[in-house]
Amino acid sequence: MSFGPKPWQQLHWDERAAANFMLGGTGAGLLVAWAVSSTVTPLWQAYVLAGMASIGLGLGAVWLEIGRKLRAIHVFFHPQTSWMTREAMVAVLLFGFGLAALASGVRVLGIAAALVALGFVFCQGRILHASKGIPAWREPTVTAFIVTTGLAEGAGAFLAATALAGGAHWAGLAFFALAVIARVLAWSRYRARLEHGASRRALDVLSPAGRMLVQLGTIVPLVFALAGLALPEFSSTARVFAGLAALGAGWYFKFVLVTRAAFNQGFALPKLPVRGSR
Repeated sequence: MSFGPKPWQQLHWDERAAANFMLGGTGAGLLVAWAVSSTVTPLWQAYVLAGMASIGLGLGAVWLEIGRKLRAIHVFFHPQTSWMTREAMVAVLLFGFGLAALASGVRVLGIAAALVALGFVFCQGRILHASKGIPAWREPTVTAFIVTTGLAEGAGAFLAATALAGGAHWAGLAFFALAVIARVLAWSRYRARLEHGASRRALDVLSPAGRMLVQLGTIVPLVFALAGLALPEFSSTARVFAGLAALGAGWYFKFVLVTRAAFNQGFALPKLPVRGSR
């Protein structure tokens, strides 16, 4: 039998930290979704710029959490131990490729930035996994879930943007469908593994968010996407709703995961002192 207080919620990472996972994952996923259909996407510079801007805003939100803002440069000092350092270094490389693509007009450099974006969202997943004091974060399958969620969010943003721009890209639509399906499968595996690891309070918070991810973030978008294929006159509107639903559900889940489900494991006292005994 173990003794000790119940797990309590961490308060160090707040909405600003959640914004980094939300915006950073979406920006990375948007770059990857664009790269999948880059050969048929006009005005491709807009998507590269939007992806970079989203990632930059996410990193800026984390910067706002720092007490001494000028010490942000210290994040680059520990690449051998810190996934935050690796995330920052990958971001620098990503921005380098992206800015070079925009300045030169060479589309291949933008695709290189998209490949680096995969590394960026992978680092985000490993940041959570490295937080060993939070059972809902340290579960190894959280990395795959964060990666697939970022891809689904970015694919949703890309699908909605191309629909508003009046384009129809089969590659983008196919990537969107695969991304949201991969995300719900990753969520199912992650949730099953949490059953015997996370606290009941964390599961009580994550379960409703998970249902929203399945219903609003997977079923509804796929229904709208299929409806758009069946009804061409409804296609643009359907793709906008599908993309925004997938994006919004992913953002909400990440917000809940970072700010409301982050209960630590508490502590246990397997042996207690007893008065009068040795």
